[in-house]
Amino acid sequence: MKNSIINTMCNKTLMCLLLFAASLLLPRVSSAQKASSAALPPVRIILVGDSTMALYNGWGPGFCADVAREVTCVNMAKNGRSSGSYRAEGLWAKVMEALKHNQDYKATYVLIQFGHNDQPGKPGRSTDLATEFPVNMKRYVDEVIAAGGTPVLITPLTRRTFKDGKLVDGLGPWADAVKQVAATAHVHVLDLHADSMSAVQKMGPAEADTLAQAPVPAGGGSASGTSIPAPTPSPTPQTTSSVAETERTTPAAPRFDYTHLGEKGAAFFGRMIATELTQAVPELQPYIKQ
Repeated sequence: MKNSIINTMCNKTLMCLLLFAASLLLPRVSSAQKASSAALPPVRIILVGDSTMALYNGWGPGFCADVAREVTCVNMAKNGRSSGSYRAEGLWAKVMEALKHNQDYKATYVLIQFGHNDQPGKPGRSTDLATEFPVNMKRYVDEVIAAGGTPVLITPLTRRTFKDGKLVDGLGPWADAVKQVAATAHVHVLDLHADSMSAVQKMGPAEADTLAQAPVPAGGGSASGTSIPAPTPSPTPQTTSSVAETERTTPAAPRFDYTHLGEKGAAFFGRMIATELTQAVPELQPYIKQ
């Protein structure tokens, strides 16, 4: 009887020792890890820009897919807009209205990217690079700050047009202007132009073509090293020249070009923006999916 009691006690002691030893092998959760796993306070990110950011054909959807659930990601970018026409058509007023509700979030960040439609040759949208474009961008920055938001300027996404195997840079001056505005205003800037140019040049013409909305048409694309002009879409009958009057309410049929993005392109450049944002605005790192 005595031996049985002793054996039982030894067995229990041995089990306790084994359990204790096993617990030492389990990963310890630090207070920092516990804090990071706790619910983050909600933040909001508003996207303002043109078609290279917008729904259906820009990087915006890819970016919004890369943020945590505590982020309200609002894509207010619109096709065909410039830094001038976005305001002129009343679209910026809607952004300012949204900023009246900042109290619902720990912070609101407004990511602003223009340049493509500010270039010459776009009636009703083109802006002067020296006297209008930087002024428009600075005004957006000032108004976001005054409304309690945090502006983040973005240099324009590169086009994917090649000549003799080299990516053509048609947006450099507009990218430089954005960076100058950011430096003068002391606000965050993401150099999407430089990063996207580097990435597209590295992947090469043929791979770059796969980022478009639709497959390369027969006899087209950039596989030869020089981009063959993409087919021009048939004009939509309209009674006014205003871009606002022809705004798409549903996605148009995907088509191939060297500017807009399909799902693959949106995911690629959306992730690029997410990475740039965590570097430029470190406090947003917990809000970006790893």
